[in-house]
Amino acid sequence: MGAVNRFLVNQKYLLILFLGVVIFASLQSYFGALKSFYEGGKLYTTYNNYIIFKQSFFHLIERKDLYVHFVEEQFDLFKYSPAFALIFGIFAILPDIVGLSLWNILNAAVLFFSVYYLPRLDMRTKGLILVFVIVEFLTAVQNEQSNALIAGLLLFTFGFLERGKYWLASFCLVSTIFIKLFGIVGLALFLLYPNKFKLTYTTAFWVVLFTLLPLLVVDMEQFIFLYKSWANLLANDHSISDGLSVIGWLKTWFGLNVNKTYVSVAGAILFCIPLLRIKQYSNFVFRMLLLASIMIWVVIFNHRAESPTFIIAITGVALWYYGQKQKPENYALLVLAFVFTTLSPTDLFPRFIRNEWMKPYVVKAVPCILIWGKITYDLLFAKLLPRINKAIELEK
Repeated sequence: MGAVNRFLVNQKYLLILFLGVVIFASLQSYFGALKSFYEGGKLYTTYNNYIIFKQSFFHLIERKDLYVHFVEEQFDLFKYSPAFALIFGIFAILPDIVGLSLWNILNAAVLFFSVYYLPRLDMRTKGLILVFVIVEFLTAVQNEQSNALIAGLLLFTFGFLERGKYWLASFCLVSTIFIKLFGIVGLALFLLYPNKFKLTYTTAFWVVLFTLLPLLVVDMEQFIFLYKSWANLLANDHSISDGLSVIGWLKTWFGLNVNKTYVSVAGAILFCIPLLRIKQYSNFVFRMLLLASIMIWVVIFNHRAESPTFIIAITGVALWYYGQKQKPENYALLVLAFVFTTLSPTDLFPRFIRNEWMKPYVVKAVPCILIWGKITYDLLFAKLLPRINKAIELEK
């Protein structure tokens, strides 16, 4: 165990591990063969998601509608904000191999350093969190997704709030909203901290800034058109699929075709109930578990959740387990999450099991759903205590 502990507390070794994953995933994507997303369909690059982000910048400066199909260039739609399209120009103007690698490095760096910015956790615990999420992180960067970036920004939001750095906290949170709108759930964190007025005006400042940012390259008419088009896309996107979510779980396991709005409202109510324990706001473990709840909630109640999205939820799972006193039942749930959420999409499970059982029955989501239920229960009723560092205890 001594060698393992030395690895876990060595930030340089873990950084090398994360960069190695990024380099592997970037080269794998860039040099991968062209692929079709359905039988007999048009061929696209393996790094199609990056192409969607890249082309959004050029579509923006060319005054095109960002939210329509460009079948000759990419598969699927661009679904992020116009501000994201503009900022992505930093990568879009570079050769693909460079831009793709830097994009993945950004995702890795934000997630990696946000874990080390978490307060009141020792180096070994932070190492455990990073090791626990590494496989899920690989899945995210293999798909050139922004989810690791969002996970890191949420962690940074928490870290800055804990240190009273409200301008930076609101910047990080608003950034997640302008990447994927579900980041708005993170605003619940602001309820736990004093000086609500400062949190309000700093958030409003960043919202206005990010909203107006596209005016640097488009006129007012196109600006209004783009936001209307984005809103229309998001509204019509609601009924497309069930995803790896609570909705998909209810349908595939229990045959319940429940209205998605009702499920989301029920989830929102359950999420909000622990906020009634105002006296617990001063408890650091309560605040961290609420962050974990947010990170899992935005995935399991997202009807569009895909496998790469789960880096956000798995990071929340790691915070939940490693951020409080260890319990046998929590450990059992952690193992379930690692096996069936993190490992189930990998080649460790035979293809026929993945295709016949794991995917159709949204098994990847189930441990996260159970853990979110456990977090909600603990936030409401449990006595929340900080983690005991076993390595330190053994040395005493």
